[in-house]
Amino acid sequence: MAGVGKGVRGFFCPTAAEGIMAETRSMKLADRVLEFDSSGIRKVFDLAQQLENPINLSIGQPDFDVPVALKAEAKRWLDAGFNKYTVTQGIPELRDLVRAKYEAQGIAVGDVIITSGVSGGIMLALLALLNPGDEALVPDPYFVMYKHLTNLIGGVARFVDTYPDFVLTAEAVEAAVTPQTRLLFVNTPANPTGVTLDEAGARAIAAVAERHDLVIVFDEIYEYFHYDSAPVNIARFWPKTLILNGLSKSHGMTGWRLGWAVGPAEIIREMIKVQQYSFVCAPSFAQKAAVKALEAPPLAKAREAYRRKRDLAYRRLGERFRVVRPQGAFYLFPEAPYGDAEAFTQLAVRNNVLIVPGKVFSERNTHFRVSFAVSDDILLQGIKILNEIARAG
Repeated sequence: MAGVGKGVRGFFCPTAAEGIMAETRSMKLADRVLEFDSSGIRKVFDLAQQLENPINLSIGQPDFDVPVALKAEAKRWLDAGFNKYTVTQGIPELRDLVRAKYEAQGIAVGDVIITSGVSGGIMLALLALLNPGDEALVPDPYFVMYKHLTNLIGGVARFVDTYPDFVLTAEAVEAAVTPQTRLLFVNTPANPTGVTLDEAGARAIAAVAERHDLVIVFDEIYEYFHYDSAPVNIARFWPKTLILNGLSKSHGMTGWRLGWAVGPAEIIREMIKVQQYSFVCAPSFAQKAAVKALEAPPLAKAREAYRRKRDLAYRRLGERFRVVRPQGAFYLFPEAPYGDAEAFTQLAVRNNVLIVPGKVFSERNTHFRVSFAVSDDILLQGIKILNEIARAG
């Protein structure tokens, strides 16, 4: 069993965080950056560097490498000198392929912008859509950036509770809408739960958005990782939908920072304007490689491998934990023993297993996230230890 070092204490100890906050306040920094701490996920990443050979079930990225053909394509353009800025909205051939992808689904495409990952797209979307005090509806649990980026720009994150099954319903959305509500985040398959939205649910939520004239920000970065059903795009049912997607998960290109946004032309136009004064453009070589990626299907073997890992992890964790079976992505979100996910996470770290406490993704502290985007050996080792800790408790 591994010991607990300073990194563990720094991650879990509130007094340490309070000390850092007090120190930074004396530096006259902007209030907006003092309202929240560093991402809990990043803290786990940092912690992984301090432990000796940890069993890391916290990683939110594929464990397969970028396909060789895409690396070769990127290198070809790098060697050809394609290393400078592109037009802000992205190279035309890539935007045309993205447009064609959605038009083939029967979606009316207003315009397309190539972004620096989906995270960059979220930032641009919020800056284009929200005024200070405007509300964004955020299903809880949520991807961490929805809450914090909304707050960062002066918006208000209003949470829509989806416990205990994590399915976002039209009824819950309807109940959360106020006169200040401007947009709704929908993430399917969802991070951290792996839950997906079916067609009936998508139609019903779209009807609520139409009734209240809300923009839907539809994050489908895990689109390729549907295991039990075909993807459903809510933009088919409500034209004021901004689709965010990219190649980080489907092609293992997380570090290439390549994504796109598709939606109404007036929204995309303002996002392009904001990108001019922020990200400037997505990485040039990655855009060229993305052209080749969209001209060929993703790795079917990777999806099938993750479907099998999903079944394995769900079955083994289900021996000791209450857990909803994920239909997509590569996460499970089990309920922690005795209802305290942070305490359970500390025990896991002391036993050299890295997981992410649920309060990183939620207003509750009852669950924790496990990623099965690891080798079978690591996955089974980690689950064995987690089950042993739960049994001992």
